[in-house]
Amino acid sequence: MQEREVERIANLIYQAPLGEYIGRDGAAIMAAHAGSELRLKDQEFLFHQGDLTNSFYIVTEGRLALVREKTETRREITVHVLEKGDLVGELSFIDQTPHDLSVRALSDAAVLCFKAGDIQPLITQHPQLVYNFMRAVVKRVHAVVSTLGEHEMALQQYIQTGGRGRV
Repeated sequence: MQEREVERIANLIYQAPLGEYIGRDGAAIMAAHAGSELRLKDQEFLFHQGDLTNSFYIVTEGRLALVREKTETRREITVHVLEKGDLVGELSFIDQTPHDLSVRALSDAAVLCFKAGDIQPLITQHPQLVYNFMRAVVKRVHAVVSTLGEHEMALQQYIQTGGRGRV
């Protein structure tokens, strides 16, 4: 990868929420280990529920939807929309489990792809960077769990009042 391209990718990483945890130096190191930038067409899937991949991604352009795909008994459900700078696939990358949801582009989009073979050497070469990356992932998981708890409480309150508001 050319030096200008590595600099561009480092800036994208640093400007993403991940950049808060890994800093400019960490973003530069990760940029040097980025596998590629993948372009997705509108409605194209990055991966499907159940796929086992060895990569995680950072959204660099467009928006991606986390979806439960349509089945014979259920319509497609959009669970969450990812914006520029968001990580995707990082939990399955870390714990090496199949993806729980599918990811589909909502318009033309692009993601940086980080493959396991390119990232694993960082564990011994830059352990603080890997630790900071893990902190960012855990912080995001905590935020999601907290938001889900708030939504669950609001839904329970709604059900208890028959849709009239607070108890």
